[in-house]
Amino acid sequence: MQLTLSSLFGTSSRLLRFAALVSGIALANPVAISAQSMFAPAITVNDDVITNFELDQRILFLTLLRAPGDPEELAREALIDERLREGAMREVDITVTEEQIREGIAQLAERTQMSAVEFVTALGEEGVSSETLRDFVRINLGWREFVRRRFLEQARPSREEVDRAIGRDLSGGGLRVLMSEIIIPITPQTLAEVEELAKQISEITTFSAFESAARQFSASDSRENGGKLDWIAINTLPPQLRPVILELNPGETSAPIPLSTAVAIFQMRGIDEIVGGTPSFSSIDYAAYYIPGGRSPEALAQAEALRGRVDRCDDLYGVAKGQPEEVLDRNDTAPGNIPRDIAVELAKLDPGEISTNLTRSNGQTLVFLMLCGRTASPNAEASVDDVAAALTQQRITALADSFLDQLRADALIVDQ
Repeated sequence: MQLTLSSLFGTSSRLLRFAALVSGIALANPVAISAQSMFAPAITVNDDVITNFELDQRILFLTLLRAPGDPEELAREALIDERLREGAMREVDITVTEEQIREGIAQLAERTQMSAVEFVTALGEEGVSSETLRDFVRINLGWREFVRRRFLEQARPSREEVDRAIGRDLSGGGLRVLMSEIIIPITPQTLAEVEELAKQISEITTFSAFESAARQFSASDSRENGGKLDWIAINTLPPQLRPVILELNPGETSAPIPLSTAVAIFQMRGIDEIVGGTPSFSSIDYAAYYIPGGRSPEALAQAEALRGRVDRCDDLYGVAKGQPEEVLDRNDTAPGNIPRDIAVELAKLDPGEISTNLTRSNGQTLVFLMLCGRTASPNAEASVDDVAAALTQQRITALADSFLDQLRADALIVDQ
């Protein structure tokens, strides 16, 4: 129960005496007043209070986790959402056990490559209380259970919907994804630095922060667009990458994905069904022409000039004429045999399109990569279960976000 001065002292004369006492204490013991104000309301959400202490703790917590954006604004919005979630959870008696909280803390600690004890200790040394961490984990776990109970049945696709997504003959995955990317070149000299940077980027949770990081750090051509890619059919992605992408919800960011000469991080922006399905491919035909100089201005200018001279892969034979044989690679092979970094680039291209995002020889050689064509296969590699799970998760996320938006619209939120 929130106490007021009138409930404590009853009469106006007592209030006056209390005011005088507070003035004296303020002069003699400012720490007492500071401690008192820490637990004063900062925000009220309906009948729930968020104290200054909670707000300060969350700001510190997010700062230590290097959350992108303004920590104060992020903390405010997160705590408001959590109060709304708690209210919804109370109505259906959602509880989280101590064992679940411990497991949740351990999973969170694992992302920082610490044990749970090391993680809690490190936060404590920086001023974050264990209760702040426990509340954060408890509410997130409780909300996950609330969303599962409330929306799972509604979100499950029917068999007809799954069939429509992948094609009844299973000739295609029937799914396309909308992603953003950050591709960071890596050399033996920059390995540690790039790994740390990629780890920080993988913890990004907002679209705007990911766009900013893409413009700042990505070597891909998409960096000018904040890393945003167009819709990509799931079957055009490398087979080993598909499960990683299908596990992402809109807004989530993948863990760093090692490529041969770079590290890739992807953020999911959307997932959609393709009416009639999309074909899978038994082979991919592509050409790689190698330009000395890596990503130097001279090499990039040469690649840009070459882009204007070639319309199809066969044109590259004329470009390479008279040069060493190894300057041009032409391959027509199964998707699973293609190096991962090349496969990722080819997934973004239509036949005749070109990528200059890759390098070889420790960054000293620029790859002029051209997609020649794809050969369709009657067999899809995406399973029915994969597609059903992706559709279910997409719908649950959308339903939960819509529900939380409605809670916010109906709530009385007041900054004190």
